Amino acid sequence: MAWTPLTDLELGGKRVLTRVDINVPVEDGRVTDITRIDRIVPTVKHILAAGGTPILLAHFGRPKGKVVPEMSLQPLVPALEDAFGTGVVFVADCRGPSAEAAVGALSSGQVLLCENTRFHAGEEKNDADLAAEMAKLGDIYCNDAFSAAHRAHASTEALARLLPNCAGKLMEAELTALEAALGTPKRPVMAVVGGAKVSTKLDLLGNLVEKVDALVIGGGMANTFLAAQGLDVGKSLAEHDMTDTAKEIAAKAASTGCELLLPRDVVVAREFAANAPHEVVTAEDCPADAMILDAGPDAVAHIKQVIDRSATLIWNGPLGAFELTPFDAATNAAAAYAAEKTAAGDLISVAGGGDTVAALNQAGAAEHFTYISTAGGAFLEWMEGKTLPGVAALG
Repeated sequence: MAWTPLTDLELGGKRVLTRVDINVPVEDGRVTDITRIDRIVPTVKHILAAGGTPILLAHFGRPKGKVVPEMSLQPLVPALEDAFGTGVVFVADCRGPSAEAAVGALSSGQVLLCENTRFHAGEEKNDADLAAEMAKLGDIYCNDAFSAAHRAHASTEALARLLPNCAGKLMEAELTALEAALGTPKRPVMAVVGGAKVSTKLDLLGNLVEKVDALVIGGGMANTFLAAQGLDVGKSLAEHDMTDTAKEIAAKAASTGCELLLPRDVVVAREFAANAPHEVVTAEDCPADAMILDAGPDAVAHIKQVIDRSATLIWNGPLGAFELTPFDAATNAAAAYAAEKTAAGDLISVAGGGDTVAALNQAGAAEHFTYISTAGGAFLEWMEGKTLPGVAALG
């Protein structure tokens, strides 16, 4: 897919309308997690260094097209100023006379933060008139919000078609990493997909079995696949109404030559609680009164073998109930091994979506992965093979 990186454009003297994702947690008027703010810093600083003026467009919460004071972006100004190392001016709209006046009054080196785009009903309707009004504020459109790229909204899709456009540094990093993982990957490619329900990841699994050489299934999803094989999974979380679908996915994997890995052994317990009494049994021997809460050591050894012969790894979701010790053991061990192979230069590893970031951080593995996406839904839809409107509009 063709898109222009920010660094390819002449930005001197230009007003750069920059769509960002700063939908961060706020408590008592203070930002409590600046991760998303930190990730847009390289784009904003590049625009400033190149002599451009960053004009930030962003959403916050779900105000449903109405002005909701509790969802204003204004409380983010101090955190943004700390991150950018420069003054941030706030304007209480993202279009119209007040916004245009604020742009005109900016001093060199300042950043303008426009109010929540979702205060306008036209934002989520991808309204052309709203996009045209926003376009008056800038000379160039830069999308640095991959996490919102799966939404065809006025500030992510329609606006991109009205101005010379480019991908910001975070967007570029996401697209480059995903292209390396699924577009033109170094083979063999393996994927780890965990989580509770098969039903939420049907498109993902269906796409991956056509794209990867090996697919590891973990978490509650694995229980559904085990049940589809006729195994008793006791009181485990499983979607018994999805067993026919699981069989279809397994058959599709077999027809495409994708090796499907289910846990050979499992860790079972009688209660869903941290440090609950537990035991390791083969996948065929789950007691009727127990529940599967993690993959076992033999399953982890099997995953490590596949990692050893893979060149690229895509990871989405934990292998077990990682929020409870000791049922985080399989996720921790497999993730640590993938991180070790990545650090050694033997593996390209890309991860994201859902609980993945939290699980890999807990395992101490995230910092060694090639790339960790914080994009959630957009990351999953890309892995499902879907076209992302916010990316397509940059073409």
